[in-house]
Amino acid sequence: MTQTKLQTTRRAGAALAALSLATLLSACASAPADQVSRAGEDPYEASNRQIHEFNKKLDKAVLRPVGVTVSKVLPVEAATLIGNFGENLSTPRYVVNNVLQAHFGEAALNTARFVMNTTIGIGGLIDAATIFGLPKYDTDFGETLYTWGVPEGDYQELPVLGPSTQRRTLGRIVDLALDPLEYVLPTPEKSYGTYARVTSTVDERGRQAGAVDSVLYDSADSYTQLKSIYLQHRRYKLGDTGSTGAGLGEDPYGAADPYADPYGSNEAAASASADPYDASYTDPYDQ
Repeated sequence: MTQTKLQTTRRAGAALAALSLATLLSACASAPADQVSRAGEDPYEASNRQIHEFNKKLDKAVLRPVGVTVSKVLPVEAATLIGNFGENLSTPRYVVNNVLQAHFGEAALNTARFVMNTTIGIGGLIDAATIFGLPKYDTDFGETLYTWGVPEGDYQELPVLGPSTQRRTLGRIVDLALDPLEYVLPTPEKSYGTYARVTSTVDERGRQAGAVDSVLYDSADSYTQLKSIYLQHRRYKLGDTGSTGAGLGEDPYGAADPYADPYGSNEAAASASADPYDASYTDPYDQ
């Protein structure tokens, strides 16, 4: 991706963030935080569904086939190194959000992780911090907004990026500005972390083809199921007990498979989860 394209994407993101911020501020002024997004309403469902269908077509035409191919040719060890590298470059942003959330202990640990992985871990290729027992506290500005009492707003499905909420969308954009590496790295190197994260996402799409396909292509209503899975996972991560009814540390999925479709047969999922390296393997979605 050229620098011009990156700048254009960020300008578009800034406009989307401004719209999300305006809506969130309106929500804060008109209703208590614990009443926002509790009624199960989806005022943007029509446009969300259109974007969802676009994302499915993009996934089927590009992301899924590329992901399956990448996951076949890229050794797991190489994928791990790439993932570690991208994750390490995200750590300074975690530290900033840790501080904004007043989680200073987590900020200190994440700082130690970044120093250790960047040095001993050869630029972050090796997760040395985990090997030495340092825990990771990944976070984002959407979580920071949550700790500040900002309601999640309405559900959104974003082109390419997928499920989100208005609060999370705003957080995505602000995180770009909060990344310290944006201000210290030379221009070419700024994109290395993005390339690594994109590669990891594509590779993971291929390796998790069975689970993802069962949601997107073997579901009676993939939009509703994806929305439900995303909101449950996001609220559980935040410990948002008011939204889910589940306590902090209580898994909202329990023993159930979060990808299981109560309306679909999941036959495609069973087939897609077969070994793609087996000579007899047939891709049920390759048309």
